[in-house]
Parts: sequence; structure tokens; C-alpha cells
Amino acid sequence: MNPHLQRLYELAQAPTRRIVGLMSGTSLDGLDIALCRVSGSGPATQVTLDAFTTIPYDEPIKAHIRTIFAKDQIEFETLCLLNPYIGRLHGQLILDSLRNWNIAPADVDLIASHGQTVYHAPKRQHGRPEFPNATLQIGDGDHVAVTTGIITLSDFRQKHIAAGGEGAPLAVYGDYFMFSQAGENRILLNMGGIANFTYLPADEDASAVFTTDTGPGNTLLDACARQFLGQPFDADGQLAMNGQVNRPLLNALKNNPFFDAPFPKTTGPEVFGDEYVQSAIQRSQAETISPADRMATLVQFSADTITEAIRRVLRPGEPYVVYMSGGGMHNPALTRAIQAQLPQCRFGRTDALGISGDAKEAVLFAVLANECVMGSTTSFGSREGVPTVSMGKISLPV
Repeated sequence: MNPHLQRLYELAQAPTRRIVGLMSGTSLDGLDIALCRVSGSGPATQVTLDAFTTIPYDEPIKAHIRTIFAKDQIEFETLCLLNPYIGRLHGQLILDSLRNWNIAPADVDLIASHGQTVYHAPKRQHGRPEFPNATLQIGDGDHVAVTTGIITLSDFRQKHIAAGGEGAPLAVYGDYFMFSQAGENRILLNMGGIANFTYLPADEDASAVFTTDTGPGNTLLDACARQFLGQPFDADGQLAMNGQVNRPLLNALKNNPFFDAPFPKTTGPEVFGDEYVQSAIQRSQAETISPADRMATLVQFSADTITEAIRRVLRPGEPYVVYMSGGGMHNPALTRAIQAQLPQCRFGRTDALGISGDAKEAVLFAVLANECVMGSTTSFGSREGVPTVSMGKISLPV
């Protein structure tokens, strides 16, 4: 038997697996690396986060990715070259992090690599009935495995699509396993480039659990910060808090059929990018508003669409707790705008549940890799967009 296959068999029998989870989102800010210890599977999953770091991409790497990111027309050679390049880069960043943590690669059981999303095209978005849902992440798992010498699971979103989902968001699986709590209605709100939330009912009924994108999180805010501040984001929401919301522009931004579509649904910067903002500015005749007013309006746009989506699952008279994660939780302009519209909810961060809000998405993929190796599945009912499926392709080192 191939010794790596023997190793996988042994890991499936072991009480605990040491897994490195990776995440690089649509904000393109860098690679999140989470070193986790995972035991059990399904609702019995237990996760301990032993170490975490975010390693920023340097500007040349960001520039290369942006040439193919969320674009209808690209130079195909660049896509082809970046696929192995990002895989090797992520592998080297893992090795560097393990060295900093004084951990040998041989002491890590698995890597769970999300890859770098470059295009997301659910069927409702591409509108071509002869084609299925689709998404593409680069950073090939074989290159991660060979670079690190560690068995790697990757390409999680393809199985989700093959089983009838849209390839995103995948948080429903890990959120239910890690954070569901009897007696407390929970909303797990992640604010990355695109915002999404997972609804976890107090009765822990898996068939009622779901995750959905809500629309833009930070993607438009960060683009505005790059344009007017020359910075990757609006630190502490300062620009936004010095501006006023422009109502005609806000109404134009919110005029999109995505926001009325049923749950669950997904989207990306392919829809909500710079062209979308420029079109809304022209339609609302807001060309002359100040950068601060534009940022304030974009913050309100994210906050309104997040809260309008969450209110669709709230039942009158019942208490809820919203646990935030992702870069948006650090933006007080955004979080205050959200809290003001959800008086029925208490707010905190997933840190209070034992997992750093910055690390949560990387930890999620460690949990998905654990599910793949353990071979278990949990039924989430017969619902479109939430297939009962185990995800991840396995790449073996040489």
C-alpha cells in the first residue's frame, strides 16, 4: 500500500488530528494560516486553535492576481502560471510559519487548502441554463503537498457544486459542528470581502441550519480606501465616520435582484465590483460627492444588506446572539451601523466561543478536511444549496 494512503487510514482511526487550515479570501490581503487540533467529527467535532497568523501578500502578488480576479476577459497564460505559483507560495508560507512556531512539518497530519478564489459564477449569476454552477480557486493542492511534504486536501468547493450547491458559502458545515449550542439562537456573521451568515437555531435542528451570502462586506470599502486613501482598508472606519450617507446613491446600490433572491445564495466581486459602484454613481448623479460621503454610503450599503438578510430569519420575541468574524468586525463604522438595525440581537465575536474571528475561516477548512478523512456526513435535509456532502480532494506528497 502507498505509505501516504496507510497514513490516511491511521489518521482516520486516531483520536486527534493536527491540521493546518488555510484561507485567502476575495479581499486578497494575504494568507490566513491556522494550526488546529481536531478530534471527533460531525456534531462531536472538537477544535483547539494552537497557533494562527496572517501573512500579507506583497504588492506584486496582489497585482498579478488582480489581472485575472473576477474578470470576464483575462490573459489565460497568467491564470495557468499563477495556479502552481500560488500553490508553491502557500506551501512555503506554511513552512515558514511552522518554523516560527518551532513545529516540524512531520508533526502536522494534514493541510486544508482553500486556494485563492479568482472567479465565482453560480447559475443565477451567469444566466446560461446549459451550464452548471461554477467557481474557480487557484493554488493547486499537489504543489502545496509536494512543497511541504504534508498530505493536502484542497478544492473543497467543487464537490459542493457537484452535489447541487453553489460552491459557497461553506460555513454551514463547520459553523454547525463547532458553534451550535442548545438553548441559544445564533447568527454567525462573517464579514470578509463578501458577507455571509450562518443561522444556528437553539433546538440544534440540522435541517433548519443554513448559510447564505448577503452581498458586499468589505470588498467595496477596501476598493474605496485604495482609491482615496492609498491604503488597503479604512482603518477604524475613520473616513466613513467623517462622511454622510448619500441616499440616492444608497438606493441605486441596493437596486439589484440579488437582494430579493431566496436563501441560500452566493455572489462575489464579479457582480459587486468597481463597475457596479460607478454605474450606481452615474444613475444617482452622485459624481461630485466627497470620498468620505462615498465611503459612508458604501458602509451603509453593506450594513443595510447584511441586516435586511438577517431579519428574514429572526422570529418576533425570540432573543438572538450575533457572533462576528472576518475583517469587517474591526470596522466600527460598519459594526455600529449593523447593531443599530438589529436591536433584537446581542453582539459578540467568535473569540468568545473559543475561535478567533480572524482565524475562523481558516479553521473552517481544517474542519472540512477532518470530515473528509473521517468519512462522516451529517444530513442537513433535502434543501437546494445545502447538500449533505463531504468535501476535499486529496493530494499526496512525493
